[in-house]
Amino acid sequence: MRKGRAIVVHAITDSMSTVLIRGQLAWLKGNGFDPALVCSPGPKLDNIAKEEDIPVFPIEMTRVISPLVDLRSFAYIWRVLRRIRPVICNAGTPKAGLLVGLAAWLTRVPCRIYTLRGLRLETAKGLKRVILTISERLSCLAAHRVVCVSASLQERAIDLKLVPRHKAIVLGAGSSNGVDSQRFAPTGERAAAASELRATLGIGREVPVIGFAGRLTRDKGIPELVAAFEAVCQKVPEAVLLLVGDYEAGDPVAVDLRDAIEADPHIRHVAFNSKIDLYYPVMDLFVLPTHREGFPNTVLEAQAFGLPVVTTAATGAMDSVEEGATGLLVPVGDSDKLAEAIVSLLSDPRRMQAMGRRGRDRVLRSFRNEIVWEALASLYRAMLEERGYAPPAPATVGETEMETPRCAPVP
Repeated sequence: MRKGRAIVVHAITDSMSTVLIRGQLAWLKGNGFDPALVCSPGPKLDNIAKEEDIPVFPIEMTRVISPLVDLRSFAYIWRVLRRIRPVICNAGTPKAGLLVGLAAWLTRVPCRIYTLRGLRLETAKGLKRVILTISERLSCLAAHRVVCVSASLQERAIDLKLVPRHKAIVLGAGSSNGVDSQRFAPTGERAAAASELRATLGIGREVPVIGFAGRLTRDKGIPELVAAFEAVCQKVPEAVLLLVGDYEAGDPVAVDLRDAIEADPHIRHVAFNSKIDLYYPVMDLFVLPTHREGFPNTVLEAQAFGLPVVTTAATGAMDSVEEGATGLLVPVGDSDKLAEAIVSLLSDPRRMQAMGRRGRDRVLRSFRNEIVWEALASLYRAMLEERGYAPPAPATVGETEMETPRCAPVP
């Protein structure tokens, strides 16, 4: 059996997406692997390099189709993989999945994984959908395993013939990174901070708050959420809608809807920030009316705080709650059903509390970071053994680390 350093390259397209793997690479490093990250340059990339003490390779990758940029990026990625010779390559997000996945195939990386975190093609149309479909099929073709972050996403990918069933897997109960159960935990200190934050936002202590966190886009169901909230206010006139997130040009909501959000005295809009854990305790109910997901992290975070959830029966979202136990599912795009579900919960506080307790129990049981990370490490070890490599033992203090600068220059 071949022995050596278990260099593992993870890859994501945009540095903003490093939040999707927060803590994961440092944990792998502490458990015998030598992780590195390929990603577009940006402040978030610098942060993860410093916080998790790992080498990173900043290579520009665009989310949109850009043949010249993509070709140059592919050449840089190929050279990086040729230089550091990883034994495992795990690429996620569409563009990184394609470029890094194909480069890993060409450089014969022994263990190739594509982490499927969602399907943008589900809400795409025309030529864009065709291109995204081809891209996903190529990413899956280049990989030995396709890790789908939820069971419904796995079935959807198979139904769309993106990946054969024997290659698609779900680790544990799903999720790509799990949730930090300590950071997102209801405590007396956080309850006190929430009271202060309510006052800052101009929300009374007894006012019911319907919360949302994420991108303010059409795919996230913002138009339906605002329409549903208008209907909710007819039954619960004191209710407040708290939106935490930013508008995006790539999937914009209508200008008049945006103006309505900013003008409505019952809606509080807060820009996305790294202290999202301060806002969940302000909420009484979390809502995610999404059109597509892989496995929504915000739902796990909200449930970790003991919040009941209303989300849709969309791919990925349906896996994030236990229907009737930790939350409610409504049809995609149906603002009337969304409003009914919200009102039904707001009118039954005891049911909301019971759902919240069960939701936190579920997170602690199945979705803590360490549970998800250990499932991933087990996959890595199994794939290494399949290919004749000795799986690494957990690292000890003083072990040699990868001799690569923390922020390695593009060759």
